[in-house]
Amino acid sequence: MSYPRTRPGARQLASAALAAALALGAAGCGPAGTAAPEPSATGTGNASSQLEQLTVAQASSMKGYDRDHFPHWRDAGKNCDVRDTVLQRDGEDIKLSGCNVVGGRWTSVYDNRTVTDPAGVDIDHMVPLANAWRSGADEWNDAERGDFANDLTRPQLLAVSAASNRSKGDQGPEEWKPPNRDYWCTYAESWVAVKHHWKLTVTPTEKSTLTEMLATC
Repeated sequence: MSYPRTRPGARQLASAALAAALALGAAGCGPAGTAAPEPSATGTGNASSQLEQLTVAQASSMKGYDRDHFPHWRDAGKNCDVRDTVLQRDGEDIKLSGCNVVGGRWTSVYDNRTVTDPAGVDIDHMVPLANAWRSGADEWNDAERGDFANDLTRPQLLAVSAASNRSKGDQGPEEWKPPNRDYWCTYAESWVAVKHHWKLTVTPTEKSTLTEMLATC
């Protein structure tokens, strides 16, 4: 299977995160073989086009689901892992022990919270693992699901406040949206980009909600 100092706004943060991921990979702090990010659904027209290409289907069963079927976080060299890579990519004033992130400052685009303790930061899967399972990943093998769970190329991994990530859980945009409405456009674009690349399905309500969110762009 082929796999996509003024306070910055949501779009600036997303672009900066992508650029930083490339820099980390080049510096040897990202997983070996991390590819250059493919273009995501940037712009309402492209995202809307990609959304129309997604298969619409009812969510499948959770039968057999286990997070262990999505092995993460993978080693990323120098005694760190993909979580450290995202923390370093998305944060400011990062403090390292080796390449393990032990301090810094993160602006959570979901709720505009500033977090200064890595323990208060979660790495969100834009498309949650359980949602992916219900929309096609149940048919993949564990290696493919591991690629999805550690995907640094698409806009799939994001450092956000633990509170916002745990509020989201495994819900789709029809059930949960970022409290920060200014991020709705980028959130919908990113969700569509991930599902489009991984050929995951969307439910009718999910598609309708994403269309409404893209209208905020």
